Amino acid sequence: METNISSIDIGIVISYFVVVLLIGFYIARQTKTGEDLFLGGRSFGWGIIGLSLFASNISSSTIIGLSGAAYTTGIATSVYEWMSGIPLIIAATIFVPLYLRSQITTIPEFLELRFDRRSQLFFSGITIFSTIMIETAGGLYAGTIVLKAFFPGLNMAYTSLGLAFVAALYTASGGLKAVVYTDAIQAVILIFGCSILTYILLAQIDFDFARILASAPAEHFSVVRPMDDESLPWLGLLVGVPFMGFWYWSTNQYIVQRVLGGKNIRHARWGVIFAGFLKIIPLFVMVIPGAIALSLYPDIEKGDQVFPFLVTNVLPVGLVGLVLAGLISAIMSSVDSALNSSSTLVVVDFIKPHLPDITNDQLVQYGRITTFVLMIIAAVWAPQIGNFSGLWDYLQQMFSIIVPPIVVIFLVGVFFKRGNGDGAFWTLMIGTAIGVLLFILGEQGFWPLHFTVNVGFMIVVCTIIFVVVSLLTPAPDAAKISKLTYRKGLVMDGMEGYPWYQDYRLYMVILTGLILCILAQLW
Repeated sequence: METNISSIDIGIVISYFVVVLLIGFYIARQTKTGEDLFLGGRSFGWGIIGLSLFASNISSSTIIGLSGAAYTTGIATSVYEWMSGIPLIIAATIFVPLYLRSQITTIPEFLELRFDRRSQLFFSGITIFSTIMIETAGGLYAGTIVLKAFFPGLNMAYTSLGLAFVAALYTASGGLKAVVYTDAIQAVILIFGCSILTYILLAQIDFDFARILASAPAEHFSVVRPMDDESLPWLGLLVGVPFMGFWYWSTNQYIVQRVLGGKNIRHARWGVIFAGFLKIIPLFVMVIPGAIALSLYPDIEKGDQVFPFLVTNVLPVGLVGLVLAGLISAIMSSVDSALNSSSTLVVVDFIKPHLPDITNDQLVQYGRITTFVLMIIAAVWAPQIGNFSGLWDYLQQMFSIIVPPIVVIFLVGVFFKRGNGDGAFWTLMIGTAIGVLLFILGEQGFWPLHFTVNVGFMIVVCTIIFVVVSLLTPAPDAAKISKLTYRKGLVMDGMEGYPWYQDYRLYMVILTGLILCILAQLW
């Protein structure tokens, strides 16, 4: 395996793997029930929740992509990171208490309680497919590509399988608790390593930010782009990004599962808001390095080479290994979260309802077996993505197909109490079908909207479907859904009796202010 990485740095990376596996095996000894495996025994505090949310969301392709985009096309796509605080605030305010009060294990279970089992199964099936075939396999593929930049001799298939196997090993053994605690370590390593790289680069330009701004046209550092911009047109920023963020942070099992494992509503809310603050960090330690590189190293050919180039040419021995461990952390945290959430959905939504007398030992066994089966599927598919690069680019936009109907039945369904099971089911069916049609038309050149703008358009269409079908069919049982919809006092549910400085709303306001300040600076 050819590499110019020192043996010290390789030793640091190997040590990281050993520590992660030891944590997984240690926690496995405490994993005795299905709730332990899938929700960590509902024991997570706010700090662990926030760090895990951050780590699970940051993938190696995110790090490479943010730095590369800041170098080549601009910082517009960074809004997906630092604007995450807005949907996280919505999650903390409304959906955290609704989810935790209903004692669900999976997000599709909430749909069964609010609407019916048809919506639960449809949503669960879509989530499992997208998580394994897009999130997990994509994470393995992108992670292997990143590692090959440092270790050119790596074999794609074997590396994908190795990463998947290690993630599956500690995930199947220790369940969500192993995932969350390793994620917390990974988040710290990632932030620390990237912060050091940023500091060294800033020192090389004498902390002269004017030099960064002078290295590219002014629009390079603006997040408000023209309507014909291929990465993110301004209308997509307004009508697409917020809803995609809501889907990701409030309805995606892959992310929300660690929130469901919170010890109570208060810790879950604090953890979600903490994650919102953490999501601002990538702007400074992943985007800025790419912008500085444009000034210091203007001859790098491709954007995806920027971060590997900086790591191997700027950092001293030892720190290279630390940042590499951070990159591998990003790969592992995405893969372990995806495997754990998907196995949870399979067992809880599909297997358990057909086995009403299933024991805790059997639940754990099914969960572990499912994790390894899904790992094999993702690992086998991951290397094939390289043979369908055009298709894979399209798959990234497929989220614009599944997001609108899901957003509507959750967000509108919480406030529109007349919404019923028929409305939710047909919104999912018709909304997804229209989304697929528009996607195909767009690829053939007959539908001109950017996929982020298309999300906003489809939100309107799906809302009309949901409202009309619900009004034309019988109303739901008001008593049954009373605790599953918005009600007076929901905002302070679980927060009574705590002093003002522990009120999550205070930090919600501070977070909103920070996001608005950043938006004003990057307008």
